[in-house]
Amino acid sequence: MSNAPSETETQPNANSGRLEYVVRCGSMRLLGVMRAKQSFRYGDQVVVRTTRGTEIGTVLCEATPAAVDHLAEPTEGSIVRALTADDQNQWKHLESKTHEDIEICQKLANRLNLQMDVVDAERILGGERMVVYYLAEQRIDFRQLVRDLAGHFQTRIEMRQIGVRDEAKLLADYGDCGQPICCANHLSKMPPVSMRMAKLQKATLDPTKISGRCGRLKCCLRYEFDTYEEMAAELPPVGSQILTRDGSATVLGQDILSQQLAIKTEDGRRIMLAGSDVISITKRGNNEKKPRGKKKK
Repeated sequence: MSNAPSETETQPNANSGRLEYVVRCGSMRLLGVMRAKQSFRYGDQVVVRTTRGTEIGTVLCEATPAAVDHLAEPTEGSIVRALTADDQNQWKHLESKTHEDIEICQKLANRLNLQMDVVDAERILGGERMVVYYLAEQRIDFRQLVRDLAGHFQTRIEMRQIGVRDEAKLLADYGDCGQPICCANHLSKMPPVSMRMAKLQKATLDPTKISGRCGRLKCCLRYEFDTYEEMAAELPPVGSQILTRDGSATVLGQDILSQQLAIKTEDGRRIMLAGSDVISITKRGNNEKKPRGKKKK
């Protein structure tokens, strides 16, 4: 009988002959490519060994070339085993100490008069290190603090400065939409978001309604922005002079999703017109976004 694997048992990385998976681990949901000696499925909880030490991770998918291409700076490591009941109990014990660990870190920082707010303290499953996440407006000389923390916790201390978006990623739970916040659920990178994106999508400009748990513009404003831009480019910009079957008109506004225009006719009427009913553009509006090109020398 042949021992060759069937088609359904083909190894994820056929080129190298190794099993490799994309695994998410740590408080900051770090993504890495992990080698394995057995097959795993999406959602499996595993114990992995990374450059940080031994920690718990979640298998997301096979490390295919297409999947790896979406990872900006993946960490590397290996899957040691599937998560056991003992591992789970040990992890719960470490998590139960988080609040106390944060208080101790902040107390020692205050004793040294360091202007920093400790947000989280992450213990690695294997005990190789503790990662302290903090907010600070200025650069902090935490060398003495690291020595004090290492002496207290008897492990290696890693200090990591974060921003307000990272703070939400660590501490927040649900967004205004009722779903788990994107940065803690599926986003591996924080995309830049601008007020222009909100304006183009006709979103309210009330800061309290378009800001996420971090106090910055919601990441979801970015999701459909490219589509809005493409659809907006198919319509004459505001201020354009157009020719329709009923004569000339001026574009007053765009309804991007319905592909309609608010126009003012020659006799002063204000009506809605389908973009497909525009015969030609006799003069384009001044607020049209100019295409990017090389600067003249």
